[in-house]
Amino acid sequence: MATLSIDESFLRDTLNTLIRTNSINPTLAVDAPGEEETAVYVANTLRQMGLDVTHYEVQPGRPNVVGRLVGNGNGRSLLLNAHMDTVGVDGMTIPPFDPILRDGNVYGRGTQDMKGSLAAMLAAVKALVDADVKLAGDVLLTAVCDEEYSSIGSADLVTHPEFHADAAIVTEPTDLAVCRAHRGYVWYNVETFGRAAHGSRFQDGIDANMRMGRFLAELDKLEQELRQRPPHPLAGPPSLHAARLQGGSEISIYAAHCLCQIERRTMPGETEAQATAELQAIVDRLSAADDTFRATVTPFFQREPFASEPDSPIAQAVTEAAAQRLGHAPAQVGQPFWTDAALFAAVGMDAVLIGPIGGGLHSAVEWVDLASVMDLAAILAETAVRYCGTN
Repeated sequence: MATLSIDESFLRDTLNTLIRTNSINPTLAVDAPGEEETAVYVANTLRQMGLDVTHYEVQPGRPNVVGRLVGNGNGRSLLLNAHMDTVGVDGMTIPPFDPILRDGNVYGRGTQDMKGSLAAMLAAVKALVDADVKLAGDVLLTAVCDEEYSSIGSADLVTHPEFHADAAIVTEPTDLAVCRAHRGYVWYNVETFGRAAHGSRFQDGIDANMRMGRFLAELDKLEQELRQRPPHPLAGPPSLHAARLQGGSEISIYAAHCLCQIERRTMPGETEAQATAELQAIVDRLSAADDTFRATVTPFFQREPFASEPDSPIAQAVTEAAAQRLGHAPAQVGQPFWTDAALFAAVGMDAVLIGPIGGGLHSAVEWVDLASVMDLAAILAETAVRYCGTN
């Protein structure tokens, strides 16, 4: 097999083109263009490499792109994943769509999250094609929409059996560490119910806001207790916070209704049912102590936590490839936030994360370390060889 070589000029040009292309998620910003222009560029680039390409819409104007580098069919298949959308640019203090290279870092919106990773994936596949590597299994490069809002891109992708692989690498930024776990989350509406009455008629009114206060006092105790639980060794302990409160109509009216929206971060091993039961237990205790206390707990959105084993074939392949490139064993880490890796794991793909070094994602000054993007490309290409095998 020929030596794998990352085309630095191609990688830099690709990264610059991706940064110059506005792909702000249209759900997050008014008049944002979305991912279509980026999707066309990615699809055309993959076709020029000779890959089989599928470019399809998850929803109108919301595309996914899948490029398949076909192996000979007797090896394991590998999926590479990055999202094309970015958050908005309000408040940025650098040009968001005019890439600037300074002191080895590239600046612009999406550089770290995650156009650097997408450029690295494309460069990795190009290295395999240029070296005429005869892989035993397929490599699928997937560029998806909407990760920054509700991940409809990856959520749809995993429903297509033709896009399944034995393993998936999600290239979210990890500072070139191998991420094998992260937390999930559940969103809740907790509602307390009272009885509206004139503010002077205490004998008639039941204050829903006051009752929410009782619930919040107990919720604070639960939050403190969660932090004391034995943490997941990589992802850390569970947590929660009361994100939004809305109650009452006028100052002289007893509040008939109060809404609290809660985010509960779940660690690997926890379920939505367990988290919900803890909140319901608070309501049950308060209802038993006061028959005028009425409340409901309703989960309305969730994403599962994720964890993979250190000795899984893909974790070993990525770790070995990273050690070869970096000259030292990469750190094995977890993350407190959620990623699309959980979606791939949920359908049976063995998943890990690895991504470049950078900073400022979602902030005024976003950047990615260019050398680490080169490193990532090399690691991905070498991982494909190790995991898929060659003939």
